[in-house]
Amino acid sequence: MGRTSRKRSTLANRAIVASAALILGGGGLIAVNVYASAGEGASGSPPGRTWNTGTQMSTIDCPDVGNELPDVPDEARWEVDRELAAMDTQITDAYQQFADRKDEISRDPNLAENAVLDPLKAKRTASIDRIATAVERNADRPQGLDGLAPCSLRADDNNHDGGGYGAGDSQGQDVGQDAGQGNDQGADQGQGDDQGQGQDGGQDGDNGQEQQGNGPEASDFVDIQSVQPNVDRPHQRRGASRGTFTTDCGRNENGKFNPDNVIVAPGVSNGAHHMHDYVGNQANDAFASDDDLANGDTSCRNQGDKSTYYWPVLRLQNGTAENDAEADGGGKDQNIGEIQTPSQVTLKFVGNPTGKVTAMPRFLRIITGDAKAFTNGDANANASWSCTGFENRQLKDKYPICPDGSQVVRSFAFQSCWDGQNTDSANHRTHVAFAQDNGRCPNGFRAIPQLVQRIVYDVPPGPGFAVDSFPEQLHKPVTDHGDFINVFDDNLMKKVVSCINGGRKCR
Repeated sequence: MGRTSRKRSTLANRAIVASAALILGGGGLIAVNVYASAGEGASGSPPGRTWNTGTQMSTIDCPDVGNELPDVPDEARWEVDRELAAMDTQITDAYQQFADRKDEISRDPNLAENAVLDPLKAKRTASIDRIATAVERNADRPQGLDGLAPCSLRADDNNHDGGGYGAGDSQGQDVGQDAGQGNDQGADQGQGDDQGQGQDGGQDGDNGQEQQGNGPEASDFVDIQSVQPNVDRPHQRRGASRGTFTTDCGRNENGKFNPDNVIVAPGVSNGAHHMHDYVGNQANDAFASDDDLANGDTSCRNQGDKSTYYWPVLRLQNGTAENDAEADGGGKDQNIGEIQTPSQVTLKFVGNPTGKVTAMPRFLRIITGDAKAFTNGDANANASWSCTGFENRQLKDKYPICPDGSQVVRSFAFQSCWDGQNTDSANHRTHVAFAQDNGRCPNGFRAIPQLVQRIVYDVPPGPGFAVDSFPEQLHKPVTDHGDFINVFDDNLMKKVVSCINGGRKCR
């Protein structure tokens, strides 16, 4: 099937957006990516360290307050999530300030601190105080959050976990969900993260297809044929649940997109700052309640599955503007190019290699991967990129260049263990976990059906595509992520569990 571009008439009119920013370096004009970051890093700039204007500055690096929060009382969740979303917007606005004053900053680097980073710190301090106050109404006031307010400029080192100007050593917080331990029973979960590092698949420069100003770049791509096989199949023990249940929810042929994230930023329009594809539940937007989802239409063939499955759209970087070129989540957030409708979407639930699975609770929310992994580090990253015919070779922090006749594949193996109590958590992660190396769930967790998601695209060969991202994340492949809310009806969930535990293949 040929590539297709899905337009949405309710989005803004076409426009060509984003231009490469330039600053004056020691050797003359150099390109610079100037935009914000919601990532984790050490606070502030190191004492006595100055910005060398000959260094290419790529982003603003900020500690991720959401990852540092302790338990948040249910009564405070909405207010805390709203403030965290506001902090993302503050960083995006700081990017715009940086971009608007790039020429002045190139002449006076101290202006970056005075005009961009200091005002950003003040706004973040106020938001952190409101978060702490909201928690304090129902629990002890959280301590130590004030140190997360300062942000820093970061040098572009072409390494998603490298340090930068004031970036420090923080590489994300381990919340007990080792992304490298995903129990994948059908999708080839990448284990060889370093395969293809430093290779560009034989591509020189950007071939005119690099996103203007904020990536991706040629070094973000690698020829899949140069990658060695790196996928190990999990060993299944006696008593393993070997069945599968596949639900057919289409490919988003009807073009349901929005830049919201009802899990992370409920009640906040453009909470994601990038566009999402949606399949399954058609009522999903920032304001959807559980009742809205339960009563919504679904694109799934089995109407008992009203779950919502969503992920960042993939766009061609061919210079053509999409209908959202002047809209939030699109061009206004540095996401440009033609949105691609997948050629295939497979949503499969699989079992556990050591035992039986139990039913998921209705409205369970799971996020896999980290949309801010470029600045947070890869502790929660779970991206997996490959090509049809080569899915025993998986890439985590590179996009694949596929040979003629092969298509690009994104796969996600979601967390497969649940704490038995909560359908969500303050950081939207700690209520679920990946299985351990031995296939068992961590203490206190129980095995649930594991969602394995496979999305295929027929795009032209070469480095001419990218996923949407927060502006500061440079459209890096490591930032790929998926979101799921379980809205199976009880009878269908029982069938899912029965099929998996009984070793049957069901659709």
